[in-house]
Amino acid sequence: MCHVIVTCRSMLWTLLSIVVAFAELIAFMSADWLIGKAKPRGSAEPGEQGAGPPEPYHPTLGIYARCIRNPGVQHLPRETLCGPYAESFGEIASGFWQATAIFLAVGIFILCTVALVSVFTMCVQSIMKKSIFNVCGLLQGIAGLFLILGLILYPAGWGCQKAIGYCGHYASAYKPGDCSLGWAFYTAIGGTVLTFICAVFSAQAEIATSSDKVQEEIEEGKNLICLL
Repeated sequence: MCHVIVTCRSMLWTLLSIVVAFAELIAFMSADWLIGKAKPRGSAEPGEQGAGPPEPYHPTLGIYARCIRNPGVQHLPRETLCGPYAESFGEIASGFWQATAIFLAVGIFILCTVALVSVFTMCVQSIMKKSIFNVCGLLQGIAGLFLILGLILYPAGWGCQKAIGYCGHYASAYKPGDCSLGWAFYTAIGGTVLTFICAVFSAQAEIATSSDKVQEEIEEGKNLICLL
């Protein structure tokens, strides 16, 4: 019979695991890793002579995606177009970014798997006499190592021709030139830090769900156990 065990520590670990997985996934898919140097929007539209000089915009570049400004045509507004610039893995701008994509993809896959499994830890706490919390914590630690490798290799690709086109000729490995780092890069770093926090916190969740009080309530025949 399934004993549903809910504790503050296990719930917090589950929520953090889900948040970390989504944060890393969204960051990986985003084009806002590098914010390019300002570019003019172009000449003013007809009838906008009094609107002042056109404001510059900043194109953005991700691992495999980018956002650029549509030059627009008469009677049609200029729009920001976002999408992948690489139609295949081999077209990713740098070999370092290809390695980054592999490491991040593996790490994110592990995190998403743990996030899915964490939902069921309220009902199943062990498999083959192994604590799910401990196994998931170990997997999160491994995922964090993959994420770190990916983030270390990513700046090495700033010297590729694609990055130079966005960041100027001063861009090189670990030097972004005229570019600045976007929110996706910082989100990936923050998610990596939280990944290791989740790995450590999984041990606390294991302690909470296997405490003496929980075991006493199981022996009393309770199927739903909620503890603070």
